[in-house]
Amino acid sequence: MNDRKTMVLAGATGFIGRYFRTRFEQEGWLVRTIGRGGADTARWGDDDGLTRAVDGAELLVNLAGRSVNCRYNQRTKAQILDSRVSTTVELGRAVARCSTPPATWLNASTATIYRHAEDVPQAENHGEFGEGFSVDVARAWESALAGAETPVTRKIPLRISIVLGPGGGVMRPFTTLSRLGLGGHMGSGRQKFSWVHVEDLYRAALFLHQRTDITGPVNVASPNPVDNRELMRLVRRAHGVPFGLPTPAWLLELGAVLIRTETELVLKSRWIQPQKLLDAGFSFQHPDLGEALRGIAARQD
Repeated sequence: MNDRKTMVLAGATGFIGRYFRTRFEQEGWLVRTIGRGGADTARWGDDDGLTRAVDGAELLVNLAGRSVNCRYNQRTKAQILDSRVSTTVELGRAVARCSTPPATWLNASTATIYRHAEDVPQAENHGEFGEGFSVDVARAWESALAGAETPVTRKIPLRISIVLGPGGGVMRPFTTLSRLGLGGHMGSGRQKFSWVHVEDLYRAALFLHQRTDITGPVNVASPNPVDNRELMRLVRRAHGVPFGLPTPAWLLELGAVLIRTETELVLKSRWIQPQKLLDAGFSFQHPDLGEALRGIAARQD
């Protein structure tokens, strides 16, 4: 008799998705995937296939979405928005059609939904939304989840901060800058950097599935954010680089154009408080940025 737990993972080919698939399988879960590849259990655009994939699963995790590591023009903005909203809407239809729907649906969102904050941390119960394209995307993403009619499936938007881990995430450009001697603070250096180790993101997903009393949006971030000056100091230390030249905001803007990305990643102050996780007793395995960066560097070098 097969008593393995089944989960569905949408967006399994990205950095976080690959990590989640490996970890869930290591813990004995049967993982069904939804994507655009021939090896996926179901593919986007196939409502019947999506329903068959989701039906009978205990947990649904949706991480689908185009990378935001690009310049924002009309075409890429439309792709970023559609890749998040349309996939969430498709999953909502699939869950609604299931004879045995999943107990929990964890849908990626982003902590970028909150405003630029250098004064107070942003928690779920009192955080203030910001303005701009990224915030608009986050709000539309969460609205698509809220609009799904899934009366027996608990839905949780995961407001995920910047995810760090070996083999992906945002550390490569930071590492490159530090090795080139440009690893000083960026802009004013006062902007907050909220982050989470990918292992703690995975552990939080399992924790939230098990804690059926938790509802609504959940911030996923280490309880110990740092400012940009401290971030770059710790990046340099992790890679044995003794000093780094600071980068003013105008130069960052110029460099972003050249490498076809946006400066929001480093100039927006993200100060996120994971209040619901802390109140529920969740214990972070990697709460300290210095320790996390040393571990990541050891596996990349």
